[in-house]
Amino acid sequence: MNPIIDVKELTKIYKLYSNPSDRLKESLHPLKKSYHKEFFALNNLSFQINKGESVGIIGKNGSGKSTLLKIVTGVLSPTTGDVQVRGKISALLELGAGFNPDFSGIENVYLNGTMMGFSKEEMDAKMDDIIQFADIGDFIYQPVRTYSSGMFVRLAFAVAINVEPEILIVDEALSVGDIFFQAKCFKKFSEFKEQGKTILFVTHDMSSIMKYCERVIVMNEGEIVEEGLPGPMIDIYKKILVGMYDTNNSSESSLSKHSGDNNEIWKDKLNINPGYSEYGDKRAEILDFAIFDHNNDLTNVVLKGKFFKIKMRIRFNNDIRDPIFAFSIKDARGTEITGTNTMLESVNIDKVVPEKIIEISFTQNNDLQGGDYLISLGCTCYEGNDFVVFHRLYDIMNLHVISNKNSVGFFDMNSTILISDFERKGQDD
Repeated sequence: MNPIIDVKELTKIYKLYSNPSDRLKESLHPLKKSYHKEFFALNNLSFQINKGESVGIIGKNGSGKSTLLKIVTGVLSPTTGDVQVRGKISALLELGAGFNPDFSGIENVYLNGTMMGFSKEEMDAKMDDIIQFADIGDFIYQPVRTYSSGMFVRLAFAVAINVEPEILIVDEALSVGDIFFQAKCFKKFSEFKEQGKTILFVTHDMSSIMKYCERVIVMNEGEIVEEGLPGPMIDIYKKILVGMYDTNNSSESSLSKHSGDNNEIWKDKLNINPGYSEYGDKRAEILDFAIFDHNNDLTNVVLKGKFFKIKMRIRFNNDIRDPIFAFSIKDARGTEITGTNTMLESVNIDKVVPEKIIEISFTQNNDLQGGDYLISLGCTCYEGNDFVVFHRLYDIMNLHVISNKNSVGFFDMNSTILISDFERKGQDD
C-alpha cells in the first residue's frame, strides 16, 4: 500500500549571517570563505501518512512543524531529502496566505481556486458553499485588507474545506476564529474523517489532538522525537515543554519522573508568565512553585477529569502566626474561575519561626473545561483585624487543560443522563 504522504530523509538548512554584508562577502570571496552558520530547521526526517489518517504534529515553538508543512505543500524546497504526495492538497498554513489584500473576498476565492488548479466554472459551482461557510456577510465583496484576523481565517478555511481535497493540512490557523466558527470547522474535520480523507494538523491545542487525531508525531529542534497514539505522545510533549525529556533515548524508560525532590527548583522547568505582577512585605516569601499532574510529573499541562497538584515552597523571614496559603485560577479574559486557601479549607498552622521553609500542596480533581488558564499564588494572614499580604504572585504561570469532552460554561457538572420510555398513567386505551 502506497502512503498518501511519504517523507524520506528530509533536511532543511538555513544560512544565518551575523551581518547583512556577510552574505555579499561570502559570495565574492575568492577562496569561498564561509561567513555563515548553518541552522537545521529540519534534520533527516522520515515518516509516512496513509490515506484516511488524521495525524497531528506537535512540538514547542521553533521545533520545525511549520517548515515541514510548507515543504509538504510545496511552498518551500528541502535542502536534501524527498517528499512524495499522492493526492490533491488543500492547505491553510498562515493567516491570509495566498490572499491579495487589494482584491475582494470573492476575487480572492477565484484566485485561490486558480492556484489550486480549478477553472472558473468549477469555482462558480463551489462559490455558494464557500460564501455560506465563511459567513462574513457583505465583507465578502470588500477588499480583504479591511478584514479582521477572524475574517481572514473564516474565508481561507471556507475555501480550503470546500474544494474537495484528498489531503487537508491546517497549521494553527483555527485558533484565531471564534468558538462557533471553530465548532463548525471541527465538525467538518469529523465529516472528512468519515469520508476517508487525510488530515494533517499542527496545533498547540492538545484537546483537539486528543479528539481528532489517531496518530501523533512529536517534533523537537527539527527532529522527530517519537510518533504514536495521542495520549503517550502528549505526555512526551509535556516533558519537552519543561525540559524533562531525554532526547538521547526515546524509550519510555527515559521519561524521568520529577515528583519534587528537595534539591530541584520547580519553577525553572515551567512556562512562567513574563508579565506577572507581585507585591507584599516579604516577611514570608514564595520561593518556588509548580504544577504536578496525575502521574506526578511536573508540567503546565493537565487532563480534564484527573487530579492535579499545585505546590508552593515558602520561606518565613519573621515570626508569623496563622499564615494563610492560597491559589486562584483565572481564564484568559481575567475572570476568576475558582481557587481556595488554607483558611477556607480549615487547615491551620499556629506559628512559624524565621528561616523555616514550608511546602504546601493543594490536590484537586480537575473539572475545568479544556483551554488555557492563569494561576495566582499567595501567602497572607490576619493580624488582629488587619489583613496582611506577605507575598502574592498574580498570573504567575499558565495551566493548559486537555479535554476531549467540553460542556457549557467554566467547569463540567459531570452529569449522568438517563433516557427511558414514558407512558402516561390512566391513559385511555
